[in-house]
Amino acid sequence: MSEDSNKQRYPIGIFDSGYGGLTILRQIRQYLPQYDYIYLGDNARAPYGPRSFEVIYKYTLEAVEALFARGCRLVILACNTASAKALRNIQQIDLPRLGADRRVLGVIRPTVEAVPEITRSGHVGLLGTPGTVNSGSYKMEICRLEKYVELTSLACPMWVPLVEYNEYDSPGADYFVKKRIDMIMRLDPEIDTLILGCTHYPLLINKIMKYVPEGVRIIEQGEYVARSLVDYLQRHPEIETQCNKTGQCHYLTTEQESKFRETAAIFLRESHLQVTQIELPEVMA
Repeated sequence: MSEDSNKQRYPIGIFDSGYGGLTILRQIRQYLPQYDYIYLGDNARAPYGPRSFEVIYKYTLEAVEALFARGCRLVILACNTASAKALRNIQQIDLPRLGADRRVLGVIRPTVEAVPEITRSGHVGLLGTPGTVNSGSYKMEICRLEKYVELTSLACPMWVPLVEYNEYDSPGADYFVKKRIDMIMRLDPEIDTLILGCTHYPLLINKIMKYVPEGVRIIEQGEYVARSLVDYLQRHPEIETQCNKTGQCHYLTTEQESKFRETAAIFLRESHLQVTQIELPEVMA
């Protein structure tokens, strides 16, 4: 037996404070179906958006450590709030302590990197949760990567409840979607690209497309995060070779397992999920 075949391999971790990250996981598995994944949803403590920076950082770090404890060496924060308010601290402060061979990535940078190839006018709109919009993280990333893009941001506080209460395709959703689309286009009529800066929003895509002006393009995060992960693994064979490849996916939740299955089915369109309830923070021996 070769030395390579004896090496231990690990799943890729996907974390979200709630359920929206399942849209990211779904796209990642379409692009990279051969890998093993562990999805952790801190559903019992969601939403993170209204919480303070310190609490979001603490909760996100607890989740990352729980995934590391289950063997993950690479964790994706499939959550805009966690990516905006916890990712940088975890990368700079905690990873040196947790292990040089471990990585944590977010969803904001891959999304922003897609902007220059899509926008023609340089006027871009961001639709997100109040926490993500107020963090200013998208504006900072755009200024860092693409100075000539003008970003207009707008919070959509009702959109996440529409999705989680399975009302995203109901007639009542039209009012809330149209109101925010009209509002951001009034703020900057030159917008030709809209970023959906929340992982819940892809489920509202039919309503969104119904009300965006002709010619305005939509950036859904899942596809770009998945593409970025493909590129990352190609550029980092030292990480890629550690990943297990049996195509399995296990789900962890801080909520009741039955509740997770019921709501996750809205995002994944499948119900037979292998789910385990855990508590955060975990006490490790």
